[in-house]
Amino acid sequence: MSRRLVTLALLAGIAGCAPRERSENSAICGITMLASATRIIDQLTVGQFALSEAPEELLEGRFPARVIGYGTTAATASPAEDGGVAAIYTGKGFPTRPGFGVALIDDSSEVFRGVLIWDKEPPPDDYPTIGTIRDSSVTMPLISVLINWEAVNSERCPLFAPLDSAAQ
Repeated sequence: MSRRLVTLALLAGIAGCAPRERSENSAICGITMLASATRIIDQLTVGQFALSEAPEELLEGRFPARVIGYGTTAATASPAEDGGVAAIYTGKGFPTRPGFGVALIDDSSEVFRGVLIWDKEPPPDDYPTIGTIRDSSVTMPLISVLINWEAVNSERCPLFAPLDSAAQ
């Protein structure tokens, strides 16, 4: 529990120091992003927050996606033949392997916020997946998790930039 409090305090402190007008790839927002990513990885270890079904909003057109350490880009998804989701990422930095994507669902409103992509080993095979995410050459698992959005997102350094201003 104390590790989570330290992470939250660090995130709040760093984001609070960020200027009102900032780039999502500024140093302060980059550090905030890493703190948020750490918090989300911690959440993945709590099985009760893992979801076995894709959020409906994932299939409603473009959504924000981002590889840890890179900017927000638009991604799309469609139903896969196996009943899951087949998401396509077109931005920079997609991992070559290992890696996985996480659809983030706000635990208080159940709103789909976007997909983060890591270049780490995915959770174990028995962790529920909702489909795949790929770029032009690599396909990796896509999972979904409920997260405390307030704990991982900051107004000054949001986890995802608006798509109309996101790096494409």
